[in-house]
Amino acid sequence: MKLKLVEAEALVVDALGRSGVDEANARSVARALVAAEAAGQGGHGLRRVEAYSSQARAGKVDGLAKPQASRPRPGVLTIDAMNGYAYPALDLAVEMLPGIAREQGVAIATIHRSHHAGVMGLTVARFAERGLAALMFANAPASMAPWGGNKALYGTNPIAFAVPIENGDPIVVDLALSKVARGKIMAARQKGEAIPDDWAFDADGQPTTDANRAMDGFMAPLGGAKGAALAMMVEILSAGLIGANYAFEASSLFDDKGPPVALGQTIIAIDPTATGGPGVFSRLALLADEIGAQEGARIPGRRGQGLARTAEVDGIVIDDEVVAAIRAIA
Repeated sequence: MKLKLVEAEALVVDALGRSGVDEANARSVARALVAAEAAGQGGHGLRRVEAYSSQARAGKVDGLAKPQASRPRPGVLTIDAMNGYAYPALDLAVEMLPGIAREQGVAIATIHRSHHAGVMGLTVARFAERGLAALMFANAPASMAPWGGNKALYGTNPIAFAVPIENGDPIVVDLALSKVARGKIMAARQKGEAIPDDWAFDADGQPTTDANRAMDGFMAPLGGAKGAALAMMVEILSAGLIGANYAFEASSLFDDKGPPVALGQTIIAIDPTATGGPGVFSRLALLADEIGAQEGARIPGRRGQGLARTAEVDGIVIDDEVVAAIRAIA
């Protein structure tokens, strides 16, 4: 089914509203999920609405929560998401952190008692649109074993980065530290499709093409031991240093069982003019131009940006069963 972006957002707002989520939170979530779809990241898009709604009804996530911010040090912003969705807390960080980064040259925001961070490339791009470079780290419920281990201890733990360039779209890097994002396996399970045999392991530690067995097992790390080490680093940055749950302490994002997931996100924002002077944006554009000049080379972020622009005009295509499931939420 093809939907205009405003129609898709209304669909999500309505479903969440019927699940006890207030208007402001529902709209924040809807904007993020629809933006994910528009950027070609369906695993973080409308397929999440059923779980988000059931968690609100069960009280696993507080649909009425209002994130609370404090500033314990000049360059530090701390946000308590209050066991609500991550997106209102991320909106608050986008609102408050840029001004602090311009004051200090660099600033950090930490978010605890949070939820699913979604497509983090979209969040860091919002800082780039405001003239800032941004790094973001987030943990997720345990789905990846430490290198050499056989029990899930880390999440897929994505890292994202964006930087503005002169007269162009920002460079945006967004990657999970598992070989693929877990949302892709969730989507394959919902569609009844097999997955490649190097994406995940079953509960016995054996490679599997069965998405159901993969969801019960653990993910393969990106780059082997290096990816597992980076996942540990993200656990420290987004949980250990800020008081959020570690991945192995968090309940699932895919069902309504258990307590709030209470995950964490950390964002570091940098004013490029503080570190590189007034000509910094043209220097950054030079690097992008050199990449783009090579045949077949791709500047990170361009594919999603192009898809999003097309979606603004043409809308997005959502599987009929996904739309039906959202409309059936009572």
